[in-house]
Order: sequence, then structure tokens, then C-alpha cells
Amino acid sequence: MALLSVDELSVTFTAKGRKDSTAVDGVSFDVDQGQVVGLVGESGCGKSVTSLALMGLLPGKGVRIGGRALFDGADLLSMSPAKRRDLRGSQLAMIFQDPLSSLNPVIPIGVQVTEILQRHRGLKGEAARKEAAHLLDRVGIPDPTRLKEYPHQLSGGMRQRALIAMAVACAPRMLIADEPTTALDVTIQAQILELLKELVDQEGTALLMITHDLGVVAGLCDQVNVLYAGRAVESAARRELFAHPTHPYAHGLLGSIPRLDAPRGEPLRPIRGSINDRIAWADGCAFAPRCDHYTMECLTGTPELTEPRAAGHQVRCVNPVLPKNQAEVSA
Repeated sequence: MALLSVDELSVTFTAKGRKDSTAVDGVSFDVDQGQVVGLVGESGCGKSVTSLALMGLLPGKGVRIGGRALFDGADLLSMSPAKRRDLRGSQLAMIFQDPLSSLNPVIPIGVQVTEILQRHRGLKGEAARKEAAHLLDRVGIPDPTRLKEYPHQLSGGMRQRALIAMAVACAPRMLIADEPTTALDVTIQAQILELLKELVDQEGTALLMITHDLGVVAGLCDQVNVLYAGRAVESAARRELFAHPTHPYAHGLLGSIPRLDAPRGEPLRPIRGSINDRIAWADGCAFAPRCDHYTMECLTGTPELTEPRAAGHQVRCVNPVLPKNQAEVSA
């Protein structure tokens, strides 16, 4: 059994007098110990809402959550708030996208780190301060005087490292990283990703990486789930996905970024339109209005996940982008 098994997770926001809005619509995936699984897609595809639902950080009112999320056999979605608080931070931790807004601006970094150590590990006083200094040193902040500084006194990279120190303070079995390299320069990005990779390799931590950066996916993830309009449209191992992107959306994401192995002068192929140009899944494929491969069959019902190319490579599309030789055989 996988450490985390998400089955048909759905999140719908409700408001009186307004139409319900479904942000996550039947997403399923597994994350095993020592594995890195990526959730990829444009902003608005449901990636961050998925992570907040798993952590129990969505509002108590105006939200309807369905499906199951088994963590070590226990369903996170039906767990009591008290039990989830005990789990969160000790066994299940999260690195948020914006460290400046995630850290308390009026409390020193050291107090915020030691608070976790006191709550989940029972450390107090000098023992907690020494462990907090050790954690900062472990994530690349060797100066213990930084414990007395406030978030605004640290650079963006240091704030992100402080968040990682807080997340790994109790050696959690599962770590969720919600775009942890956003707004950081390339050098700091590489350092943060290397740190996360070390945690997975050395501690056996399971990592759920949420990102829109396919470069991060290529260098870190083992399994990749591509989300669009709240549903997974393609799921495959990293090498398989990059070698043979099959859903037109995944194909478009890869075609819209520069490649070092592309011929000189070859233009990028961006996806036309925006995430708002979509139809309801109940009416067909949500990506159809932006797709260059759509047919009338795409508008006749909700496509299911199938394996048109290889075992374990799932695609939600009735007219997938097949490799040239396979397309010729199919014809």
C-alpha cells in the first residue's frame, strides 16, 4: 500500500446565490515512501487546492470535499481536526509557495521553528534553540544569529530555507511542496531543489511536488500527473512523459518551453487561449476549445483515463497525440 493514496478527490466551493465552482474534480494518485510525485499544470488547474485539502487547510464553510485520501491507511478527509493537528507537522508537512506571507512577520524565525519542536517533539528552552540552529544549518543557514531575525530581514532564498527547516523539523514521512521555487533566482532554485532531493534520498521522505515548471519536474520527479480544469489528463513516469507526451495539453506544455536539443531558430509552440477557455467536463473534454487535435467526438461526453500507448501511461483523450510510427500503424 502506498504511503498516500488519493482516490477521486473533489473540492467544490459553494456560496449562497452563486453557482458552485469545482476546483478539483475526481483526482487520484499515489505517493510511496522515497518517491517524488509531481502535480503539473497552469495556474487554476487545481494543484494548490488539492494540497490544501490534503492538509486540512481549506475553510470550514463554503467548501464541499469528496473522495478519500488515505495516509498510512487513515483517511485524512474524515479525520477529526484534533487528530489532523497532531499529524500535521509531525508526519505530514508542507512547504508553501510564498514564504513571506506564510511566516509570521512579527515573530522571530527562531521562535517559529522552536514552536514546532515544542509542540511535536517536546523540546524546550536551550534544547529547542540548539535544535532550531541545527535545522537552519542543515538547510544552508549556518549562522545561529539568524534565529533572532524577523522574516523581512531575510532574503527570499533564506525565507524559503527557513520554511523547509520548519517542515522537516520532525522528520515527516510525507512532504508537500507547493511551488517552493517560485520568485527565486535560478541559483537559489537549484539549491532548494537539491536540498529536497537530499531529503528524499537520505531520509526516505515521500514528496509531492506541485509546480508549473517542467524543468523542476525533469530534474526531480519520478511520476508525473498533469492536471487541467481540476482533472488529471495524463499520468506517466517522468521519462515516459517527456519522451512521449500523449495528451494535447501535455504535448503543448512541453512544446511551449525552450529546449537545448531543438534545432536553431525553431519557434516555440504556445498553447492558444487561457485556462478560462474551457467547457464543463460533463459536456466533453474541458481542453477542447484550446486543442488543435479536437474532433466532434471530444464534445460528446466525458473522456476516461485510458492507456493508448504503454502500460502505466494513462491519458484522458479520445484523439491523443501518438508517435509518428504508432500513428501510421493505427491508420
